[in-house]
Amino acid sequence: MPAPARPGRVLSAVAVAAVLLAGSTGCEDEDGTAAKASATVSPSASTAPSASASVSPPPSASASASASASASASATPAAAVSSSAPQPPAAAPPPAPTRLQASVDTRGGGLALVRGGAAQEFTVTLRNGNSAAYGHLRVAFQMEFLVGEPGDAPGSGPGFALEHFDAPSGTWKAAALRIANDHEPESMYTGGAPLAREAVRVERYRLRATAGGPTGSTPLMVYFIDTDADGSAATSVYLPHATR
Repeated sequence: MPAPARPGRVLSAVAVAAVLLAGSTGCEDEDGTAAKASATVSPSASTAPSASASVSPPPSASASASASASASASATPAAAVSSSAPQPPAAAPPPAPTRLQASVDTRGGGLALVRGGAAQEFTVTLRNGNSAAYGHLRVAFQMEFLVGEPGDAPGSGPGFALEHFDAPSGTWKAAALRIANDHEPESMYTGGAPLAREAVRVERYRLRATAGGPTGSTPLMVYFIDTDADGSAATSVYLPHATR
């Protein structure tokens, strides 16, 4: 008949089993803890790439911005060169055409003569335009009849003496004065002096009434004739005149 088990040995076996079970359980906890730690670290490690991705622009946007910056950089020097390059001067419009302008001037605005008295001087100014040059430009003078004149006469006419100042010789020389009521055609005139484009010429004249001449008032008509073209070069001028 087998002997009954001793209570002390049974307790020892149970204690050993408990120790082994506790050791096994402790290993599982360490493994589980490591797994949990690994699982905990893994998400935090994946957070950095996520933040980096949120800061950096997408590849396509970065490439577009880079291309725009490159295009802007390449365009800027060209624009600067274009703006700083000297521009050719604008072509000036052609000048407006101008014609001969003529004027007659006296000290008193007219001629007030006395028979047998001193001559009165006046000037004729020829101011040419840019349209034409004249080879022979003549200044011609005419007066209508006064009371007591015998009729048309050549030269200075009865009762008056017209003179022109000759600058080369410094003397006064006789000039033609036509006394008539009709107009002399331009083709009948000859002579004259040249006048270039935009040139100015001032001529001096003087008129005197002779002692036996008529009295009265009639204007002195001054004509400007291009004798090469047989035509008028400028508008005629009427100079007031009276003789007593």
